[in-house]
Amino acid sequence: MDLFDKQILAVLRNGESKKFQQILKEVSFSHNTLKLHIDRLKHQGMIVEAKNPKNGPGRPFFTYSLSAEVKNRVAITLTEPYTTIVSLTFQKLKHVCRFEKGGYCKNMRKSCDAQNCPQIIKDK
Repeated sequence: MDLFDKQILAVLRNGESKKFQQILKEVSFSHNTLKLHIDRLKHQGMIVEAKNPKNGPGRPFFTYSLSAEVKNRVAITLTEPYTTIVSLTFQKLKHVCRFEKGGYCKNMRKSCDAQNCPQIIKDK
C-alpha cells in the first residue's frame, strides 16, 4: 500500500459513498492516477464500486466506498504507520502456516481448510 492508496482510503474512511469527482477533488493527484489506484483497490477487495442510475437520460455514475471487512482495519492502518493490511486467499495462507503439512493441520489434527483453521478469526 503506497501513499496514493492511503489517501484514497483516508477520503473514504468516514463510511459514506463518494463519486469519482468527489474523491478527485479531495486527493492531490491526476485523474489517471486515481483511476489506476481505485481499480487496484477494487481488485484487492478493499473498495466497492456501486453503479447508480441517473434520474434522467444519460450514463449511470459510479460511487465508491470501503468494503465491509476493511472499514475497521483502515482506521488502524492510517493511524499506525507500521501496520500493513495483507489480503491473501486461504490457499496462499495455508502455505505459510506453521501447522500445515501436506494439506493436514497438525494443530487441529484434521485436513487443512478455512472452516477448521485455528489461525482464522471467525465472526460469531
